[in-house]
Amino acid sequence: MKKNKVAIAMSGGVDSSTAAKIFKDQGYDCLGVFMRLGVERGCCDEAAARAVCQKLGIKFYPVDVRRQFNREVKEYFLKSYEQGITPNPCVKCNQFIKFGALLKKARALGCDFLATGHYVKLKKIKNIYKIYRAKDLSKDQTYFLYNLTQEQLKHLLFPLGGLIKKSVKAEAAKEKLPNLKTESQDVCFLSGDHNDFLKKHLKLKAGPIKKLDGEIIGQHQGLPLYTIGQRKGVEIGGDGPYYVVSRDFETNTLFVADKSDDQALNENFLLAKNVNWISGIAPKLPFSCSAVIRYRHSEVKCKIKKKIEEKYVVEFDKPVRAITPGQSVVFYKNNELLGGGIIDN
Repeated sequence: MKKNKVAIAMSGGVDSSTAAKIFKDQGYDCLGVFMRLGVERGCCDEAAARAVCQKLGIKFYPVDVRRQFNREVKEYFLKSYEQGITPNPCVKCNQFIKFGALLKKARALGCDFLATGHYVKLKKIKNIYKIYRAKDLSKDQTYFLYNLTQEQLKHLLFPLGGLIKKSVKAEAAKEKLPNLKTESQDVCFLSGDHNDFLKKHLKLKAGPIKKLDGEIIGQHQGLPLYTIGQRKGVEIGGDGPYYVVSRDFETNTLFVADKSDDQALNENFLLAKNVNWISGIAPKLPFSCSAVIRYRHSEVKCKIKKKIEEKYVVEFDKPVRAITPGQSVVFYKNNELLGGGIIDN
């Protein structure tokens, strides 16, 4: 019986290189696809990806997605900061580029599946595709995949979900696979400092930094440069440390507290918009589960209480620090990824 045809999303890194080797060894009809994003970073390299495919003896296809990437990721990133919210560009990239444009290209090339080096588990249970946290929890990437749909999932493969990163590296070294030594970065199109990029592309206006009692203690460099809970970068003439509590864009004022556990940084609930449920079926409310409000943040027990004008009201069992509009809130039940949305407080 002929094996299915699989396109492997190649970055030149150890994870995608090992994923390609796994499918090649299993006898699948393989090819490599590389996303040309128009960025220059050490975590993604076309020459390295091509070299891996040559070593494995599989065809290599570069896919130009620069236009979509600029529109869906880079422009979204800048517009979000301009509007006073803190975006998560990796979520958008996965949604529209890797599992959007690249999956479409893989299907056009006659592939049954697109495989990636994400550390996630995918299972089909009673005709429903479900996503679970990876075996290697330190590398788990389910947080970024909450926008996936059943239609996408039936064409996806994640071969590293049951593996430990250490063993993946060992396998790549054993097979002498050419690959990059640097790990992927959160924001691949930033070649330097995060704030330097914003300063270059946004019109920023300095304004007062105030304590919660209204006392002016300094001047900020532009509100988009600060995010809720931030300490680093809040420089007030050697005084401090201070933590960002809120930003008033009408008065161009940055409000700070001098304690990291100040009650003003805590919230008991949030509103989530643009929520996607992996199963394609929204749960009956109220519904208890756990939530993660940013990547690598500890999960917190919560109750999704009700839905108001397409936004879900999420109430936490205990106060949560630095809930940040624009970031993703992702829902879990045990190790299963249920779905997620954008924080809209």
